[in-house]
Amino acid sequence: MSPTDKIAYKILTPKQFAALLEDHFTGAPVDIADGYIHLSTAAQLDETLRKHFTGQNDLIIAAVDLAALGDTLRWEVSRGGQLFPHVYGPLRRAHVLAHAPLAWENGSARLPV
Repeated sequence: MSPTDKIAYKILTPKQFAALLEDHFTGAPVDIADGYIHLSTAAQLDETLRKHFTGQNDLIIAAVDLAALGDTLRWEVSRGGQLFPHVYGPLRRAHVLAHAPLAWENGSARLPV
């Protein structure tokens, strides 16, 4: 949950995931409104899902290689004073290490491998 993390996660709808696969993902509506793409670390993912995505079906979790984002990545204070990874630029297919449909295991989201 700090700038030492190497992977963060983006929660996507099927339509957003299709845009990412086409290399045209510039963000969900909340990302566009805020001016950056919101990511969560593994430690932050479950809370993000529960806070912002409860009741939504068919979500996809994408594991993002933070090193590949270069200078478009910024760690900024957000919810509860935690540092969150934010992307100031498009998220590209090449940034994604793995992806999987959202599945819960023992009360936590299963991370894509």
